[in-house]
Amino acid sequence: MIKEAIAKLVDGIDLTEQEACAAMDEIMSGTATPAQISGYLTALRAKGETVDEITASARVMRSKALPVPEGRDAMDIVGTGGDCAFTFNVSTVSSIVAAAAGVRIAKHGNRSVSSKCGAADVLAALGVKIDLTPEQTGEVLKRTGICFMFAQIHHKSMKYAAGPRKELGIRTVFNILGPLSNPAGASYQILGVYDEKLAEPLACVLNNLGVKRAMVVCGGTDGKSIDEISLCGETVVCELDNGKICKYILSHEDFGLPACTLASIEGGDSEENAKIARNILSGERGPKRDTVLANAAAALYLASKGSSLKECVNLAAETIDSGKAMRKLDEFVAATQAY
Repeated sequence: MIKEAIAKLVDGIDLTEQEACAAMDEIMSGTATPAQISGYLTALRAKGETVDEITASARVMRSKALPVPEGRDAMDIVGTGGDCAFTFNVSTVSSIVAAAAGVRIAKHGNRSVSSKCGAADVLAALGVKIDLTPEQTGEVLKRTGICFMFAQIHHKSMKYAAGPRKELGIRTVFNILGPLSNPAGASYQILGVYDEKLAEPLACVLNNLGVKRAMVVCGGTDGKSIDEISLCGETVVCELDNGKICKYILSHEDFGLPACTLASIEGGDSEENAKIARNILSGERGPKRDTVLANAAAALYLASKGSSLKECVNLAAETIDSGKAMRKLDEFVAATQAY
C-alpha cells in the first residue's frame, strides 16, 4: 500500500483517510522499509498534509500507543515545538498550576528535540520519575490529578521511523503527530503550534479524533511564532467547542496582564528551567509568571472553571500565591517516586 501511496503523493494527489491509515500502519508496524518511509514522508511534506491524512496518521499512532487508564476526561497542554524561540517550559508549568486549580491533567511529552529542554527533561530535573509503566501513570493521575506520559514509553512503534526522520532532517508529519496522540485519549487540549497556518487544520483534526474542547494556539512577536499563548504580541486561536470551531485573536489585554518581550521568557537547560519553574510556583513575579498565568487561564477556561479569561487568570494567580501549585508539584513528585 505504501508504494501506491507514494506514487499518488508524488503526483500531487491527496490520499483518502483509509489510504493514509494503511500507509502509516505499514510504517508503524515495521513492514515498510527505511527507503519507503523516507519517500513517503518527503512526498507527503512536499504535497502538503491534509486534515484527513493527519487524522488518519494520528489514529494509527493512538491505536499503537500503550494506553493510560483514567484519562478520558483529562486535559493535555502541549506544544509541537519547532518554533526555535527557546522559551522556558511554559506548558509544563502551566499544567502544574491548572492541576492545582482542579483540572485533571494528562500531559504527554518527550525529551528535547528542537528546544534546549523538553517537558520530560524539566520534569525529571524537578524530581518527577518519568519512566513509569502506563498502569502506574494511570494510578498517579487517579491519586494526584496530574500525570506525565513519556512518549518513549507509550509510542514504541515510533522506533521504525526514527532513523529515516533523523536522516531526512526536515519537518515531517511526525512533528505534529506527537501532540495529537495523547495515550490517555484526553478530551480537552491546549495545543501550541509553530505556524499559525496549522491552527485551523489541527483544530479540525482534534475534532475528528473526538476531543470535546480545545484551543489550538500560535503566539507571535517580532516576526517569530511561539507554540503557546503569548503576551509578547497577538495569539491566533482556533477554539473547538463540541464540534464547532471558531477563530479569533488574543492579546495581553484579554488576560488583564502586561505585555512582555520574547527575551524575557527565554529559558535554558533542564536545570535552569527547573529553577524557573520552582521560582514561578513559589510566587516570583515577572513576565514568566504572567505567561504561565495566561496559559493556565486558558486551561481553566476550557475546563469551565471560570466564565472569562480574566477571571481564570485571577484563579491561577490565587492557586500559585496560596501555595497550592507548589504543593501539587511536591505531591506529583512523591507519587511518581513511590514506584
